[in-house]
Amino acid sequence: MKNPYTGALKIGVLGGGQLGRMLIQSAIDMNLSIDILDSDLNAPCKHIAHRFVHGDLQDYDAVYNFGKKLDLITIEIERVNIQALKDLEKKGVKVFPQPHIIELIQDKRLQKQFYVDHNIPTSEFVLTANKEAVQAHAAFLPAVNKLGKDGYDGKGVQIMRNAEDLSKAFEAPSLLEKLVDFDKEIAVIVARNESGEVTSFPTVEMVFHPEANLVEYLFSPASLEESIRSQAKLLAEKVITDLGMVGLLAVEMFVTNTGELLVNEVAPRPHNSGHQTIEGNITSQYEQHLRSILQLPLGKTDLKVPTAMVNILGADGYTGDAIYEGMDAILAVPGVHVHLYGKTQTKPFRKMGHVTIEDQDLTALKKKAIYVKKTLKIKA
Repeated sequence: MKNPYTGALKIGVLGGGQLGRMLIQSAIDMNLSIDILDSDLNAPCKHIAHRFVHGDLQDYDAVYNFGKKLDLITIEIERVNIQALKDLEKKGVKVFPQPHIIELIQDKRLQKQFYVDHNIPTSEFVLTANKEAVQAHAAFLPAVNKLGKDGYDGKGVQIMRNAEDLSKAFEAPSLLEKLVDFDKEIAVIVARNESGEVTSFPTVEMVFHPEANLVEYLFSPASLEESIRSQAKLLAEKVITDLGMVGLLAVEMFVTNTGELLVNEVAPRPHNSGHQTIEGNITSQYEQHLRSILQLPLGKTDLKVPTAMVNILGADGYTGDAIYEGMDAILAVPGVHVHLYGKTQTKPFRKMGHVTIEDQDLTALKKKAIYVKKTLKIKA
């Protein structure tokens, strides 16, 4: 690969959302230029990308033509055209994470089977072809029905507790996962470069919105026994190593009521569970992603300070021009850092930004996070 500091390396990212925006912000610190392809003419990356190209991420020609003059391509979203990436790779373009790994992770059915094949603990599941096949497994309930492909941010997920819920089953290839009786939901972000160097971030604890199935609060470090944190770290590192993946991987896990760890899902890119690393860790997840795909030494990931992260979500019942209420109040709180994503239009539960809060006292940290969540509102 060309030296990224000669100015000759041409880097492209598929996806121009908030993850791409924060990746560009980190790239600017490293004097790197990033080209972006996105289907949204008003994508958050539009005005800060070195070059912004409008195009469908799932269209072969759009992806191939975007990438053919680049040296390196990465992603900020998995819903991309895999064949175009495979052909670009054959042409000599570096693609990280590798196309076959993105392809596997795109399909939750293949993802779950990978865990089984590699002795990675995960919840019991059944593969189902359609709604009728789901309904034939009433005895498997309670369970979660997940679309094999195209589910994201809580979409493509149905909880089925009894036979009456079977009417909500997906009429598409999906899977039924046994509903896990868990104590906490946690995540470990891990990075790997081409040399096989692997580094993981400290385990974080996630609290999900009960309706939208989106992360509402995140706390770093997770309030767990050190033995469980160590197990989570080793498990995340096993997943990325068994995949042979180059890049950044977010590994979401359940901690069961008996202390067992089960891998839920993974994301092969920067992730919502790592936003707080910008302020809270020695190296941010965005810098680490760049380091990993550019074959640079991976950065130290130690915590600088305990942090919480609150997602700024569009309020239920409001669609239109975004108006922020309570910004002055939260900015008066010590240790608050606001990140807005450049989205001018709000709609229910849309990710409009996030707030990182830092405090050495964990009790005070949680109080501040709750205050921020209650105080900052987006209306139209």
